[in-house]
Amino acid sequence: MPQLFYTRLPHRALIEIGGEDRVAFLQGLVSADIPRTQDGHPLYGAFLTPQGKFLHELFVAEQDGVLRLETEAARRADFAKRLSLYKLRAKVTLAQPEAPMVYALWGEGAAAALGLGAAAQAPFDGGLVLADPRLPEAGLRAWLPGGAEEVLEAAGFALAPFTAWDERRIRLGLPDGSRDLSPEHALLLENGFDELSGVDWNKGCYMGQELTARTKYRALIRKRLLPVAISGPAPAAGAPLTTPDGAEAGEMRSCQDGVGLALLRLEALAALPPGEALRAGETRLTPLPPPAWMRLPAISA
Repeated sequence: MPQLFYTRLPHRALIEIGGEDRVAFLQGLVSADIPRTQDGHPLYGAFLTPQGKFLHELFVAEQDGVLRLETEAARRADFAKRLSLYKLRAKVTLAQPEAPMVYALWGEGAAAALGLGAAAQAPFDGGLVLADPRLPEAGLRAWLPGGAEEVLEAAGFALAPFTAWDERRIRLGLPDGSRDLSPEHALLLENGFDELSGVDWNKGCYMGQELTARTKYRALIRKRLLPVAISGPAPAAGAPLTTPDGAEAGEMRSCQDGVGLALLRLEALAALPPGEALRAGETRLTPLPPPAWMRLPAISA
């Protein structure tokens, strides 16, 4: 029997945007093409500074005439406040509901077990379940009310600890908000948003679009967020990483159970001798093969 798992994500929460102008309002602010949510397509994207630097990550889907945005719980109030600054005369409402809870679900047959079928999203037990819009291997997201865990277990899912989900996420090379993207500093294309459908290149203007487009079309990417194996104490987020000869190689981001994500300079990575590892103090960090979804530029040492 296939193994199906669910994990609570208490570090994630929702913002709700209602009102007749909700789609046009959000369309001008984020990197995703919001009108697509009207056809039942959940989206992944980001809210940027006017200079094109990362501020907030989001998953967004439409349900019952309301746009629901999943973002970081600890930074939700900041995101909602920034959104409210752009309301002006738009006919929109903003809310930060206490429920539902955010879950990640995965395993072969997970979508079918929850009645998703060929659709990208579907109601489930008073909430919403959606295919993770980044890539199929990422599984599902679910925004469910209290008591939903009994229903998930009745559908064949077993509770997995956060650490299991986090290690899996890291091995897939998927960023997790500000754990991996430094607010007001990170660039989307250094962190996989292009390949992970987090930027729509055909939509109209949105905040931060100019730098994001220039970065892509001028091929200005010199760093990428990549999985690494960790031997030794896990470095703190932001810890500098060096090559064996002491040259700057990048910085540590999130980690879990011997693996982590690091923002690495591609030139330093290309110059790393076979079998060698990066350093963070006494800790050795060995770059893992890039995930299959990732497109890296050819950079010679």
